[in-house]
Amino acid sequence: MIQTLSDALAERGYDTLTPVQEAVTDPALHDADLLVSAQTGSGKTVGFGLAIGPTLLDDAGTLGPAAAPLALIIAPTRELAFQVSRELTWLYAGAGARVTTCVGGMDMRDERRALERGAHIVVGTPGRLRDHIQRGSLEMGHLRAVVLDEADEMLDLGFREDLEFMLGAAPEDRRTLMFSATVPPMIVTLATHYQRDAVRVTTQSDRSQHADISYQALKVAAQDAENAIINVLRYHEAQNAIVFANTRATVNRLTARFANRGFAVVCLSGELSQAERSHALQAMRDGRARVCVATDVAARGIDLPNLELVIHAELPSNAEGLLHRSGRTGRAGRKGTSALVVPPKAVKRAERLLKTARVTAEWTTAPGAEEILRRDEERLLTDPSWSDEIGADEAAFADRLLEAQSPRTIAAAYLRLYRERHSAPEELSAPDARPEKARAPFGPSAWVALSVGRDHRAEPRWLLPLLCRAGQLDKDAIGAIRVQQTETFVEIAEARLPAFLSTLGANGVLEDGVTVRQIESAPDTGRPRETEAPRPPKAPAKPAPKEAPVMPKVQEAPAPVAQERTEAETPASDTRKAGAPARTQDEPAPAHKRDGHKDKAAGAKPAGRPAKSAAAKPAHAKSASPKPASAKPASGKHAPAKTGGGSGGRPEGRGPKTARSGAAPARRTGGANAADTSKRFTPPQSKAARGAGGHQPPKRRKP
Repeated sequence: MIQTLSDALAERGYDTLTPVQEAVTDPALHDADLLVSAQTGSGKTVGFGLAIGPTLLDDAGTLGPAAAPLALIIAPTRELAFQVSRELTWLYAGAGARVTTCVGGMDMRDERRALERGAHIVVGTPGRLRDHIQRGSLEMGHLRAVVLDEADEMLDLGFREDLEFMLGAAPEDRRTLMFSATVPPMIVTLATHYQRDAVRVTTQSDRSQHADISYQALKVAAQDAENAIINVLRYHEAQNAIVFANTRATVNRLTARFANRGFAVVCLSGELSQAERSHALQAMRDGRARVCVATDVAARGIDLPNLELVIHAELPSNAEGLLHRSGRTGRAGRKGTSALVVPPKAVKRAERLLKTARVTAEWTTAPGAEEILRRDEERLLTDPSWSDEIGADEAAFADRLLEAQSPRTIAAAYLRLYRERHSAPEELSAPDARPEKARAPFGPSAWVALSVGRDHRAEPRWLLPLLCRAGQLDKDAIGAIRVQQTETFVEIAEARLPAFLSTLGANGVLEDGVTVRQIESAPDTGRPRETEAPRPPKAPAKPAPKEAPVMPKVQEAPAPVAQERTEAETPASDTRKAGAPARTQDEPAPAHKRDGHKDKAAGAKPAGRPAKSAAAKPAHAKSASPKPASAKPASGKHAPAKTGGGSGGRPEGRGPKTARSGAAPARRTGGANAADTSKRFTPPQSKAARGAGGHQPPKRRKP
């Protein structure tokens, strides 16, 4: 091994190398492209740092002046890129290396200036690195090595195009090293195209998957999931712990609750800026925070040396996510615990995840309050401070304290002070317990009637707070709320009724337009909508086919009605907007108004339209009109509808919204309608009318 790198490892306390580090530093592989697969937490970052050493360093184990980059390290996330940068910085410190990062979320101008000053190794995320290459600020011509860290994750995140762009822009004689936890077919395809006779390196551990991690599946009641997380945190009192959730909303909610319970907590999710994410991780490393609530953005590459506990507040989507989340602990030979919070509905899914991930978990329950208090006492008795040497000031104070209080009193006070500094544990229900939904009997009650009902859009969700606010009641004093067509019946506790009516006054005004009156007995609402008035549209709407012949009579409205329009009105003003209710059969259609207005603008005598040619023709059928393109409206302010019959109107409740004034004819948006006669024949039109450029309708026929 190169001396400068060996000295850096010794300074950091590396006595032995991990299997993956030994494999990639084999002298026979110094010039070869590598495709390496190893377990999470196996030391891959230091491994590829050692692997590219012979390619970058000279015989003396140093680097020359910083200029164009010699190595490019690509990582899937910002946090992993920063971590790789920190690892390579101390590893290559003796060689005089300058390591620069280029990640999304940071100031691109600062990165450009750092690249212009020169760098030996550049670490970044795919999107930002490609931006620098395309802008010309990152020179690729002198690269000797390209490393893809967590290559499978980058492909899963959709960075394949960026990776291919960068690998294609790098020199053909560079070394390409791909490090990945798994080697799916996509990785093999990428290696085939961009590596030269790559050597496959697989480090198989003689132990099971994540042997240093103790897996626990905690069965909890559905309503106690968050309380169980609090108890797990209190039971372990880990120096660092990560709580994983699936959504940002859950992360924010858990962070707020943990902070209220006295935990030193930070959060980590994609909605935070890069500076906020960096500060959160630094707080965990410095000890200012002990709990980090995070989404899967922290599931890969995050290395916190003192991380002892991982809690899955929500189960991950797949087994790979479970392994990567849990792999944040139990790294480099350290022990760790991974706890899955499993409510009753998620038991089967948790079993499938564990089986697919090929890990064995201990199925148990979350620690209760008594267990946590006993654990506190054990930690006090085994605390290392008992064996520390007592200072002079401490001895003097201890003597004064013993003179004032008995040893028993001092010990009890110390225990109370210790517990006060920690969050109180939660009382948990049995894992199979269900929340009680049955409501206690309401007791003696009376009924009142409110002067609003369905006709006034009354709903219990706004009546309930109104009753509580105006009548000075609480929710327990209000029973059933029965909304009827014109009024609403409310059940109120009999003991609270006099005070309620007294608060409203003699007029019983609950709010403007809402009054209250007491009724003698409970209303009879057993039969659904018995008191409702019949809905008029239902009965006349049934015999619609019999009323169809009435439609031509609607078109015989006198023409002077159309002439009452002002010049500012356009034919489009008669049309209904999309989503408006359809016209009923008894509502007059505006077609004759549009016809009269159009004929007035064209200088023709207004006339009605035949029943079969105009009344049933919708506006969206104007694209099929035989009218020549030369026909133009006389007025420049608006354009009449261009239908074959010249009406431009649509039948009652039929057809989409017509074209706007002055706009091109609307396209047909729906399929053919058998009931629409305008799509089955062309309305009659005389040759003279076509030659004159206007629509002269034939004389009206009596129906």
